[in-house]
Amino acid sequence: MTSSLGYVEPLLFLKRTQFIITSKMETSAVEFEGKTYNKITEGQATVLIPSENEVFYNPIQQFNRDMSIAAIRTWQKINADELQNNEKLKRKALKGFESSSSKGIKILEALAASGLRSLRYVKEIDNIDYILANDLSEEAVESISRNSKYNGIPEGKLRANQGDALDVLYSNRKPENQFDIIDIDPYGSAAPFIDASVQAVKSGGLLCVTCTDMAVLASNNHPETCFAKYGGVSVRSEFCHELALRLLLNAIQTSATRYQRHIVPMMSCSIDFYIRVFVRVYDSPVGAKDSIVNTGIVLNCNGCSSFKYQALGTKTCNKNNFKYHSATGPNLNSVCEICSSKLTVAGPCWISSIHNTSFAKQMYELVSESENKFFTKKRMMGMIKVIEEELEIPFHYTLSALCSAVKSGCPPIIKICSAILNAGYKVSSAHSCQCSIKTDAPTNIIWDIIRAHVNSVGKSKKIEENSISCKILSVESSTAVDFTIRKEANPESRKCKLVRYQVNPEKFWGPKSRHKTVKRKANMADLDRPQLFEKVRASPISRKEAVHQLEVFLSSSAAQTVPSGITTQLTKISKAFTESN
Repeated sequence: MTSSLGYVEPLLFLKRTQFIITSKMETSAVEFEGKTYNKITEGQATVLIPSENEVFYNPIQQFNRDMSIAAIRTWQKINADELQNNEKLKRKALKGFESSSSKGIKILEALAASGLRSLRYVKEIDNIDYILANDLSEEAVESISRNSKYNGIPEGKLRANQGDALDVLYSNRKPENQFDIIDIDPYGSAAPFIDASVQAVKSGGLLCVTCTDMAVLASNNHPETCFAKYGGVSVRSEFCHELALRLLLNAIQTSATRYQRHIVPMMSCSIDFYIRVFVRVYDSPVGAKDSIVNTGIVLNCNGCSSFKYQALGTKTCNKNNFKYHSATGPNLNSVCEICSSKLTVAGPCWISSIHNTSFAKQMYELVSESENKFFTKKRMMGMIKVIEEELEIPFHYTLSALCSAVKSGCPPIIKICSAILNAGYKVSSAHSCQCSIKTDAPTNIIWDIIRAHVNSVGKSKKIEENSISCKILSVESSTAVDFTIRKEANPESRKCKLVRYQVNPEKFWGPKSRHKTVKRKANMADLDRPQLFEKVRASPISRKEAVHQLEVFLSSSAAQTVPSGITTQLTKISKAFTESN
C-alpha cells in the first residue's frame, strides 16, 4: 500500500486494517492455530484480528462493501449478455479463445489490508477464477492468509500477495494478464494508482475507485493540491460533492486517453465522508478522442450560487467522419449576470453523465430481489433509486441556497419542481445533496420562479439596498410561472419512502483514526525515524552498539522512507563515530 512518488507511508496499513467496534456490533474471542483472536463477521465472511491489538471495526464502511458486491454482480450480468451477443468473441471461442465468462473473472484488490473485502467478494460473488489480494505490509498478508484459511477458501481462489500496488498493476498491463475487476480503496487519495489501474483492467472491465480526501476534492482550501493530484481545481459550492466525483472521473479519463482507452461511468456515489466510482474502461481510439467534449470548466457564483459550465471542445459529424474543434469562449463578464458577484473557476472536470441509468436500474432490481444478503439493503435501495432518477446533466442548485439569496423562507420543494416542469423543462434531485434541484432549465428561468415565489409570500423587510437580494428581485420576470403541482414532481423514491439520504448513523462517526501497530520487539531496521529517536532516548546504549544499529538501519529498506538530507547526516554521524573509535 504505497505509491512510487519518492515517499512511502509505512503505517498506511494501520488505517486500512482498523475496525471500530460499537455497541451495535457483537464480537467474540476464538482460538485458531494456538492463538486467541477477536472474531468479526460481516456478510458471509469472518475476519480474525489478534486480541492483543487495539482493534476497531467501522460498520459504516459495510455500505461501501455491500454496494461494491452489488455493482460487480450487476456488471457480471451485463458483461455476460454482451459476450453472448458479440459475434466476434463467438468466432474467437470456436478457435479456442477462452473468455472471462467461461474461465471466471479475475479480481485485483490492490490495497487489501485485512482482506475483508476480498473475502466477501470470493464468498458472495459467483463465477470467480481467483482474487489477488495485495498489500505492502507483511502483517496484512499474514492476516489475509489466516482469514482465508479460517473461512475455508479453496487454495488458489484467494491469493495473498505482498508487494507495491503500483508494481503489481504495472506488471499486469499485457492483455493476457489484465484483470476483469480492479478495486482501489486507499486511505486518502487514489490519484497515485489511477494511471496504472486503467492499464491493468481488461477492455470492458470494471474499475472501482474510492477517494477519502474530501478536504481537497470538495473545497477550495487546497487548489494546488487538488490540481496536482487530479488535474483540476475544486470550488466551495452547493454541488461540491458532485464536482468531486467529476474531478475524479476526469483524472481517470485523462489517464485512459493516453493509452487510447476511454471510460463509461456506471455509477458514481458520494457517500458519507468519501466518494466511490464504478467505471468501465474500453479500448477505443475514437472514444478516447471524445474526452475533449466530455471535459469542461465550471464557473460558480459566490453570491447567489448560480453556475455555468463550458466544454473544452466540440464535435461535428461530416458524413461518416467526425471532426473536433476547440470551443469558443463563453460570453460572460467577470461577475455574475444575476447578482454581480464574483465568479470562481473550477475544473477541468468530467461534464458528461456520471451514471448509467440502465446499470442503476438493474442494480436496484438485484438488491431489491436479494433476501438477507445485504445488511445495508434499505440504504442501498434508497441511494440507487435516487441515482436512477437523477438527470444526466452536470451540477445542481439547492432550494436553501436559492431562497437564502433572496432572504425568503423555503417553500415545499415539490412546488418549485412543479414550476420547472410546467415551464417545459426536466427536473430531478441529486443523490449527493439533500433538497437539491437538478434541471436543464436555464439560470434565468430558475430565478424567475424564485422571484414569483417571493412575490407570492412577500419580500423580507431585511433586504438592504444594493444587496444581492435587492439586485436579484429588482429584475422583472420574463417567464410566466405556474405553481400547479405535478405528479412527476414527486419522485418514485420519495413515494416509496426509501432511505434517500442517510442521516448520521452514530455519534462521532467518520473515517476514524489510524489503527495502532502490533507492539513487538524490533530492531532499528524496522523503525521509522520518530520511533528510532524515541528508542534511543528511552534506552541508552553504548557508542559501539549505537554505531552498529545505525549501520543496520542505513542499509535497510526503512532508510528509503527518510528524506535524503537526513540520511546523509546519519551517514556522517555513523562515519564520525567509527573514526573516533
